[in-house]
Amino acid sequence: MHVKLKWLIFFRLLFTLLLMGSTVALHIRDGLSFKEPSLIVLYGLIVFLLTVSFCYAVLLKRFKKTAGLTYVQIVIDTVAISLIIFLTGSFSSLFFFLYLVVIMYAGILLYRKGGLIMAALCSIQYGILIDLEFYGVLSPMGRMGELTAADYAWSYVLYKVMIIMAARFVVAFLTGIIAEQERDSRKELAAMASYTKRVEIMAAVGEMAAGLAHEIRNPLASLIGSVQLLKEDSLDGHGRGHRKLMLIVLREADRLSSLVNNFLLFAKPPAGRREVINLGGVVSETSDIFDKNTDLSQRITISRRIEAGIWVEMDPGQLRQVFWNLLLNAVESIENDGAINIEVRETKRHTAVVTIEDTGCGIPTDKIDAVFDPFMTTKPKGTGLGLSIVHRIMETHGCRLDVESVVGKGTIFTLTFTTVDPSTILKH
Repeated sequence: MHVKLKWLIFFRLLFTLLLMGSTVALHIRDGLSFKEPSLIVLYGLIVFLLTVSFCYAVLLKRFKKTAGLTYVQIVIDTVAISLIIFLTGSFSSLFFFLYLVVIMYAGILLYRKGGLIMAALCSIQYGILIDLEFYGVLSPMGRMGELTAADYAWSYVLYKVMIIMAARFVVAFLTGIIAEQERDSRKELAAMASYTKRVEIMAAVGEMAAGLAHEIRNPLASLIGSVQLLKEDSLDGHGRGHRKLMLIVLREADRLSSLVNNFLLFAKPPAGRREVINLGGVVSETSDIFDKNTDLSQRITISRRIEAGIWVEMDPGQLRQVFWNLLLNAVESIENDGAINIEVRETKRHTAVVTIEDTGCGIPTDKIDAVFDPFMTTKPKGTGLGLSIVHRIMETHGCRLDVESVVGKGTIFTLTFTTVDPSTILKH
């Protein structure tokens, strides 16, 4: 937005200088007096525009939120253009097209809503100007012999005003749509770039992790077997202390074994058995089992909004693991009472979106980019592999996983799947 506003200030300054140059040229060519009312007002307008352009440039450096400053600039621009039109003949002026220029950059900067607001403001100003001229209340400057609105039939005046107004709203609507599509495409490209970078990093880590996990697994198996033999030899009365130590070693070895298995799952998820499955059915079934097998009824409410008839191709076991891990992560982020909202919907691009939103503690901004990295966790007892595994499974099946979070408000995980037509799959 700052960059666009800088360009707007530059082009406004350029337009003002061109206006000043043309006014001076007209002054010299026609030998007009400096006391000419229209010239006095026009020179005053030029000075005003130069002054406000300087003020805008100063304020732009100090304001972080520029929406309000943008509205102020564009509103002042519409008033300046109305004055230019009044000075150049009002109804017979050739400069009414400048309204369209203002509406276009309003749509680019403020999107559809801002463009339509400015179209309405320009239409009101132009309508009032022409009405006052038509009824003889206001006599336009700079007519140079042209007819005024009062010299035409009211039906012609109304027709011209309505056509110009309609054109403004059409331009505002179309410019707003194009600007919003450009904004959405830019966000999508940024998300894709971030996703691609994350996948590349995790692929490299995955290759290293696979070798490391295999190297750890073999001596770990030998360690567990040896300790079990020692435990059996220490069953007599003299070996009670050793037996306690053996139990501790076995417990920690099991924990290490679980960690290695999770690490292997992250490093190289199994391809699984791909099936055409009902996405909403798997989400509903998993959330029901999760709700019954965890103590949530006292403090956490799970709400579901699931569209029926959405089919995807994926390993059902891995898909359940993805949802289970994300639900578990949501629960662990909620300290006291809270809610988890699950939504399944189909989009227009042959994709389905699942969102899991919680009202938990949220993820700090400085950690949001690393949330899918292995061993990155904000929980005291977490291993930091749960979300990494989920991301790797989604990546393996060509799906996407994105996250948005606000500290103190909660986190939203968005899973994007490619939908399939089950009847087409069955025919093959």
